[in-house]
Amino acid sequence: MDHGDEYAFRSKIFHALRQLVDERGGFVTRADLWEFRVGDDVIQLVDRNRGIRNPKGFASTLSIMSKPGSPYEDEVVGDSLFTYDYREGPIDVGDNIKLRASAKTELPLILLRWIKVGPDIRYLPIFPVYVVADDPTNRRVLLALDESLRGVSDPQHLTQTERRYVQRITNQRLHQPQFRSRVLMAYGNRCAVCRLGRPQLLEAAHIISDGKEHGIADIPNGLSLCKVHHAAYDRNLMGISDDYRVHIGSVLAKADNEGPILEFGLQGMDNVQLTLPDKKAFYPAPERLAERFSEFVNGDKAFGVGKVDFQRIKPVLVKSPLGTK
Repeated sequence: MDHGDEYAFRSKIFHALRQLVDERGGFVTRADLWEFRVGDDVIQLVDRNRGIRNPKGFASTLSIMSKPGSPYEDEVVGDSLFTYDYREGPIDVGDNIKLRASAKTELPLILLRWIKVGPDIRYLPIFPVYVVADDPTNRRVLLALDESLRGVSDPQHLTQTERRYVQRITNQRLHQPQFRSRVLMAYGNRCAVCRLGRPQLLEAAHIISDGKEHGIADIPNGLSLCKVHHAAYDRNLMGISDDYRVHIGSVLAKADNEGPILEFGLQGMDNVQLTLPDKKAFYPAPERLAERFSEFVNGDKAFGVGKVDFQRIKPVLVKSPLGTK
């Protein structure tokens, strides 16, 4: 196909992939990628045995896979953009030809981040991304993870201002979605407070804010929450104690005549037991919950918070409905 047709077909792929990712909670299975449908067409977005997909008839690479520990593992390197290594062997044969050609065709491609949570393996698609420079000396290409990064002055030597911007975009396009996907996987795509199972309405909340030094993006510092409960938790209108119970603050508790979301979705959640992952290793860390809960209690005292009952309870467990790998 010619350049225009290939660009149009990739755009259709991205549109269909975006819908699927939204339905699944940010991640997809290998089967999804292997039997991917665009209308009536089936196209494989991954190769059977390799971490790069170069479909026949395409002028350049369609997808690349990033797996921790892989010899082709990508990285953010100092003053340069996100990088992806060539495959082993000569740089001008095999898959390396189309990977390097991506810098010339400027066609968008898909970066697949390999995610493992317990025994479950999923893939986080990041797209569109662009190869903006070929670096044969270091056997790698440089990727722009966002359209706005394609215009940097020198992809291999960023200015200080560009580097700060690249770090912010990388966090938004890569690290935050990866944190969300891992947390939602651990919680089986359900809100830990109300058990809502609609991935489109779920987010990953930090227990300790990522703005703090110890607010790291790992599952024990995360909670799968629907948008309403995430917003309430972030604003300390709702707290979660280290015995895995939900507490609705006095501002919401005293509110009245604001409809069913307030009455049932918030006030009705007071004292409920948190729904936890089926693996104890993924439980929210009690010490983190306790630290955050103290902020909630101290902030709510001004509004006359009632007595908090710290009776221990047995947490609710839920099996993951994620299905096969």
